Amino acid sequence: MNCIAPRIAALLAPLLLLAGCAVLPGQPAIETIESREWRQVVSDADESRLRTWRSTFGAALAEARDKGYGAQVDALGAVGDPDLLLGLGPVPEGDFRCRTIKLGTQGGGTLAYVDYPWFDCRIRPEEDLFGLAKLTGSQRPVGLLFPDDAYRQVFLGTLVLGDEDRAMRYGADPQRDMIGALQRIGDNHYRLIIPEPRYESRLDIIELVPEV
Repeated sequence: MNCIAPRIAALLAPLLLLAGCAVLPGQPAIETIESREWRQVVSDADESRLRTWRSTFGAALAEARDKGYGAQVDALGAVGDPDLLLGLGPVPEGDFRCRTIKLGTQGGGTLAYVDYPWFDCRIRPEEDLFGLAKLTGSQRPVGLLFPDDAYRQVFLGTLVLGDEDRAMRYGADPQRDMIGALQRIGDNHYRLIIPEPRYESRLDIIELVPEV
């Protein structure tokens, strides 16, 4: 696993349990990339994934319906509506309840619709950006939120698996890299769309609701 760059680690030292490394769960922090423009950092493959998110979303919904999950898709409401885009505004920091919905398949024996129980997530300052981390569960995205437009922030991060306690930096392993779009879908209601993740599904949606 990769450690945080020493210069950034010094800035984030009060947030870390092990000097220089991102530790999970509880206190996630990953390398703050020098550029604040995500397009200067993202891989070509991930940029393509994000560019076609809308068609990926539609195809994933259609596959789930075709395979008998129409009622579950309908029950998602705003979470499963690709056309619902509200002005994002400032995203609250702090602890969130979050759940992951997997739509569509990449072939093989996976289901076309899976929703998981609620887990713990957190959004917090990471230098002059914000970090988003899923703190519990067997698959835990950890990454940074980059400014983009009035309707979304772009998430670049990596996937932490199982009992791993450190997040890799983005770009270290393409099979762990993740890209997504954070969108607001209601009052204090957000979703992180992850198009074409490396494993299992065609689209992942992480629903986020701030802890009260």
